[in-house]
Amino acid sequence: MIAVVGPSGVGKDSVMRGVVQAMPGLHLVRRIVTRAPGLGGEDYDSVSVPQFHDLAENGAFAVYWGAHGLYYGIPQTARYQVNKGTDCLANFSRKALQAGADAFDDFVVLNITAQPETLAARLAARGRETKDEIARRLAEADKPLPGGLEVITLSNDGPLDRTIARAIALLQPVHV
Repeated sequence: MIAVVGPSGVGKDSVMRGVVQAMPGLHLVRRIVTRAPGLGGEDYDSVSVPQFHDLAENGAFAVYWGAHGLYYGIPQTARYQVNKGTDCLANFSRKALQAGADAFDDFVVLNITAQPETLAARLAARGRETKDEIARRLAEADKPLPGGLEVITLSNDGPLDRTIARAIALLQPVHV
């Protein structure tokens, strides 16, 4: 399991799509999210909060967490994929990394970073958050990762194609 993390606006979804296109052996995990359908960004399965809680109680998730007023889940199918030898790429939260490492025997973190001005511009451009929400997200951008994990750090301040190329080069030793 390659857990992709980084602050809001860093370009996780764009980088992940580009990496999966270039490395077709990777499986892009589709998360379950309590967000209305069709809001852009990642492809996800939308559920209500009560549905999410029912799924969690019934063991549907390998890992799940709440953040920014929403709930996110990595379905158990990801564990099946990893156990059969398929490398998976999943959008994670920093606060769910330890749970992810506990859930998956083979767990690597791809930590995507960007400068604050880059993040601010991207968050404003996507138009999903208010100025106050953007300010809160930017304040959280530098939160540290938990210790003891295998972490690969990747800057996404430049052109997307260059970031994707660097991500592929960094993940090649992991993706065997």
